[in-house]
Amino acid sequence: MNQSQINIIPEKFQNAEQLWFWFLYSKSVRNDIGQYRGGVATRRVCELVDVETMITKLYLSGKLNDEQLAIIKEFGDRHRAPHQYIWRENHAAAVWDSAMQVIENAARVKGWIE
Repeated sequence: MNQSQINIIPEKFQNAEQLWFWFLYSKSVRNDIGQYRGGVATRRVCELVDVETMITKLYLSGKLNDEQLAIIKEFGDRHRAPHQYIWRENHAAAVWDSAMQVIENAARVKGWIE
């Protein structure tokens, strides 16, 4: 299959968690093209810098705080969300949920989430 036969389709995220994990993964490998699925290359509706800018603006406006950023980074690096039923992760799960809600609202306004 040559380059002209590959269809590149911008794909929206299902939720803020998917956006966040994509951002961290893509940032770590510096590859924002997405995944190759059955002959169709998918591309996300935003770039890494767009997500980084949105997170920065949310932080600077006070909508995300230091604790929220620390928790979404910590658990993002673990490739999973904190679990509300694990006692030592209970508080982190509540903070994660509130951060994801802020991110999801902002990303939805930008049209990045379905």
